[in-house]
This record gives sequence, structure tokens and C-alpha cells, in this order.
Amino acid sequence: MSVTETQAWDEVIRLVVEAVCREVGTIDSLPDHTLSIPLEVSNRHCHLTRETFEALFGTGQQLTPIRWLSQPSEFACKENVTVISSSMRVLEGVRIVGPYRKYDQVELSLTDGFHLGLDLPTRLTGDLEDSPPITLAGPQRAITLKEGAIRAARHVHMSSSDAERFRLRDGEKIDIEVFGPNELVFRQVVVRVTSQGKLACHINTDEANAAGIRGTGYGRIV
Repeated sequence: MSVTETQAWDEVIRLVVEAVCREVGTIDSLPDHTLSIPLEVSNRHCHLTRETFEALFGTGQQLTPIRWLSQPSEFACKENVTVISSSMRVLEGVRIVGPYRKYDQVELSLTDGFHLGLDLPTRLTGDLEDSPPITLAGPQRAITLKEGAIRAARHVHMSSSDAERFRLRDGEKIDIEVFGPNELVFRQVVVRVTSQGKLACHINTDEANAAGIRGTGYGRIV
């Protein structure tokens, strides 16, 4: 299935789920500016430069896509790494997310940070200054990054047309109320607007567990 076909199917699923939720009364009748937002759970993963990937997996090796993600051109890879902290605590099987980036970044949850003995700063992607060092081990060798371990700030991706519909700007912070038995409000969610962005709020596994979300959930801007 192509990326375009996958995105179209995801949109069909979102609309069907929203319609069912409205029918059973989970979602109130909402004005346009509070239409439901898909929430996607982002497990621990890393983004790598081509140079770092080849150092870990071998010169000439390539990322192997196994699943397209919601944001255009992004995909989960077959390859994963072992993450090692300075205190020699380990997390195995940390997935690589492609495509290659201009920087190396490891995105972990607060619980992962406790396990590794790291005080993870909450950052947007690419904001790595003064973040903790971390070691990545692949089949060829291990590399220690001088910085790059973060707890990703919760954020919502959207297209320019979505931003216009919601009356929002890139970088703005909003609150999103989550539906379901564990209803709560995620505050200070950063809006990220790109021309091809797919509407989705990304939260980590700790946040998903607090909200009782498995897979994909739904919320609304409040």
C-alpha cells in the first residue's frame, strides 16, 4: 500500500470512529474549532544521520522500512539499536525511525529515563543542546553521542489548511481533552504546522497509559 493510500485509509478510519463515538454519545456536538484530534502513541525510538547509521550497521547499509507512519515520508524501520546510559543501564530493541535526519536523537519516556538513570529534558525534535549523552550499540560498533537523549514534548501535527480551520499558528501551545473512561486534559501541546502535515497529536507511552489509550485515541481542543 502506498503512502497516499495509507493516509487515505487512516482518514476513513478516523471519520468512522468519530461517527461511532458521536452516535454513542462519547463526543458531544462540537463546533468546527473543537473537532476531534487523533492521538497517536509514540514508543521509544531514535532518529539517525546516515553517517551514524552506517557506523552502527556497516558502510553501504540502508534503512529497511517495515511500516509507514502517519506523517508523510516517515516510517518505522526493521533496524533497532541498544541504548546504553553512562551508568551502564540498558534498553534493548529501540526502533529506528526513518528517513535519515541531520542530527542523532533518542526519544524516550520519563519511565525510560528513570530506568536509565537519566534526567531527560522535555524538548521538541532537534532541540538537543545540553541534553544527556547516550551510547547506541549496533551490530558493527557502539557510538556515544555527546548529546541527544530527550523526552519529546507532546505536540500536534497539522497541515496549513488544518491550522487555518482551527485558527492556530505554528509554535502555539494548546490544551487537548482526551475522551474515554480516563478523561484528562493534556496541556501545553505544541502546534507544529507543515504544508503536508497529517493531523495527529503525538504522546509518549507514559501519557498514553495515564489516559488509558491503546493504539489511537481521540481528543478535542479546549
